[in-house]
Amino acid sequence: MASAFQEQKLRGMFGAFDADGDGYLREEDFRALVARWNRLPAVAPGTELRARVETLLMGWWAALLETGDTNGDGAVDWGELLALVDRLPTMTADVVATADIVFEAVDANGDGVISPEEHRTLVETWNGRPVDMTGVFELLDLNGDGHLSRAEFTLLWRQFWISDDPAEPGNWLCGRFPTQRH
Repeated sequence: MASAFQEQKLRGMFGAFDADGDGYLREEDFRALVARWNRLPAVAPGTELRARVETLLMGWWAALLETGDTNGDGAVDWGELLALVDRLPTMTADVVATADIVFEAVDANGDGVISPEEHRTLVETWNGRPVDMTGVFELLDLNGDGHLSRAEFTLLWRQFWISDDPAEPGNWLCGRFPTQRH
């Protein structure tokens, strides 16, 4: 069962995924998420990465629907989402594979690292709006070199989706969440 901390951390992601704001996740919400990701430069029309991003996001929708839609209505509410979150620790390979595709989509210049600007793009793409990121990147840059390597990003991604430890820096990967302190 997701802890109160995990619920707090993931509530913003639920809101970001719920494109129409009706309190339920549906296929249309994930299609809207795909459309947001398709606006990234690296996810240009006709690219192999675009197909991978769509397959990834719609694959997570299918997993969420299968795990969370307990009443079969084609929609997933907050409580039903938490059923998938509870399974994520057993799905580490899927979480890591997701991190790899997200990394490639966000690494706009293809230099193999994510800059603070690229990280902001990631967060704003997920959220569908500008987000206050003051001081967040510095918490994520584990070795202080000014960017996130693929290894750093993968660790942070895993922490965000799976961790129940408020001290882990990956909790900040998708931006601030209410009452979070640093």
